[in-house]
Amino acid sequence: MNPEVLIMPCLDMQNGRVVKGVHFVDIRDAGDPVQCAAAYCAAGADELAMLDITATVERRQTMIDVVRRVADVATVPFTVGGGIRDVETAEKVLQAGADRVSISSAAFRNADLVPQIVRHCGPKVTVAIDVDRNDAMPSGYEVYVDGGRTATGADAVEFARRVDGWGVPVILPTSKAGDGARTGYDLPIIRKIADATSAAVVASGGAGQLEHFAEAVEAGAKVLLAASVFHFNLISIPDLKRYLASRGIRVRQPPK
Repeated sequence: MNPEVLIMPCLDMQNGRVVKGVHFVDIRDAGDPVQCAAAYCAAGADELAMLDITATVERRQTMIDVVRRVADVATVPFTVGGGIRDVETAEKVLQAGADRVSISSAAFRNADLVPQIVRHCGPKVTVAIDVDRNDAMPSGYEVYVDGGRTATGADAVEFARRVDGWGVPVILPTSKAGDGARTGYDLPIIRKIADATSAAVVASGGAGQLEHFAEAVEAGAKVLLAASVFHFNLISIPDLKRYLASRGIRVRQPPK
């Protein structure tokens, strides 16, 4: 039997507020994180993600007080990312109530960091990989860091294989081309990473219609992350689950 597919609303954070951009820019406000988290849990979200999108470029830790307040209302597993550059910060985030930490730029820049966190905290780690298309790369995709601002010259699928070797259970690739555009997930990178690793792949960046979520599952995604379609009430979680179930995809049932 196929495993259940999980629905994960994502709270992109800036200055303590939920925001959403397009292609990692053109940021607009989308609400209070605690209110958003509580509403998504009540609507039947299976997991939550909260990513402090400017912590890395501002060279600061993620906002622990916000993590704690969101954790207080979250009734589902809760992943937090942004500004986690050492084991100590990862421990603080987990102690504040997060179930998992998400690491992106620091995982690329410091090859020892993720294995250290896994040793100290267990496999409570997601590695997020921001990518953009680049035909010069073997896979056709290049790794970006600093919130999608900085090209690295590294192949995205090769980096995903390295991450998989660290014992990371979840990999979250986000396509810069798809982010916030609502034109559909970047299916080739989902498929390539799902085929190349043993990790659960999170589809991220580009969902705009119900069909896009089903396409991501067919490409190999085990978790469906979205932001703007949920934040701006374009798609509801119960409607999405009903649609996926109608396509023969196993989902957890939302509350009555």
